[in-house]
Amino acid sequence: MDRKIPKEVQRKQMGLRLLKIAGVAVAVVLAALAVVSLSRDSVYEKHLEICTVTRGSIETSVTASGEVHPAFEEVINSPISSRIIEVYKQLGDTVSVGTPLLSLDLENTLNNYRNMLDEKEIKLQQLTQLRLNNATSLENQKMSIAIAEIEFERLQTELRNERYLDSIGSGTADRVRQAELAVATAQMRLNQQRTQLANDTRIKESDIRVRELEYNIFEKKLSEMKRTLDEARILSPRVATLTFINNQIGARVSAGERIAVISDLSNFKIAAQISDAMAEYVKVGKRVIVAVGKEKMEGVISNVSPKSNNGIINFDVALKESNHARLRQGLRTDVYIMNEIHDDVLRISNRSYYIGPGEYKMYVKNGSGEVELRKVRLGVSNYDFVQVEEGIAEGEEVVVSDMHEYAGKDRIKLK
Repeated sequence: MDRKIPKEVQRKQMGLRLLKIAGVAVAVVLAALAVVSLSRDSVYEKHLEICTVTRGSIETSVTASGEVHPAFEEVINSPISSRIIEVYKQLGDTVSVGTPLLSLDLENTLNNYRNMLDEKEIKLQQLTQLRLNNATSLENQKMSIAIAEIEFERLQTELRNERYLDSIGSGTADRVRQAELAVATAQMRLNQQRTQLANDTRIKESDIRVRELEYNIFEKKLSEMKRTLDEARILSPRVATLTFINNQIGARVSAGERIAVISDLSNFKIAAQISDAMAEYVKVGKRVIVAVGKEKMEGVISNVSPKSNNGIINFDVALKESNHARLRQGLRTDVYIMNEIHDDVLRISNRSYYIGPGEYKMYVKNGSGEVELRKVRLGVSNYDFVQVEEGIAEGEEVVVSDMHEYAGKDRIKLK
């Protein structure tokens, strides 16, 4: 039969049930708090880039894009229309002065050169023959003049004799007139020959000068052909690295076509470009900072293209340390053209968040272990800093890393 449970036992059992219920309730509350805590946006502080607002100077800059190019680069063009018959070097090879790079088919060029050598000899012989013929002709004329002068003197003697005979009555007036006419005729003939000699001398000298000019012009053409022939044996003009070569044996190339490029890969420059709206800032000699990754290199603008191409101005930057270990051909860079200085301004680090002066929403640390979203106005910048115009104060800490995945969150807890 059933026994009645004592009241003291009943009280103990009730207490145990209440304790179990309370424990379950506390566990549920703690679990709910944990879920709420875990569901709240949070981020490890060590994963963020946080900078402190400081006061100082900002030397403003204009940003351009650039690419690393060899400081020296020489393009070797084919001097003739021909075809490639041999290739001696490959891309990336280091070459010295006079190193053969490739060989072109020179048969036609050599034949033309030999024909020109023969033609040169013909022209030289023709010039020599002309000089001899002219000299002979002029000497003959001089001899004729000398004979005419002797004849003139003889006639003058006869005239004097006739006049003397006429004076003593042994001659006649007719004989005197005939002698005078003979002297006058001889005088005219002599003058004509002298004039003819002077004119022929100038004409023949002119003919020789024309032939000499023709010969000299031909010699220059021959020298040019020789130079072209020498250049057709494609050799390296200096110590450098081969950065391009047409290695297609049998391929035809036109005169002036690029067949090889050699570059000095121990020193570099920056080939940069910027919108022509910023043309006033791009001047030869202006100081420049070039950013290659996290490295900052100083330089100056060394050359500016005189014209705009599709709204873009191209310019070159000479680097102070042109052989820096980080420089590689083709590497993209940011180029900052330094401009005016703003003193005693609030500033924060310049990172990818900055796209120009204006309003931004940035996360600022508060005293509760959180970062809160705040509206900030930013001003001018350079490659290191951005000016803070309003929204944050000196000494406050601002997140400058990429926070796009937290877009729309007013507060984020720091862990």
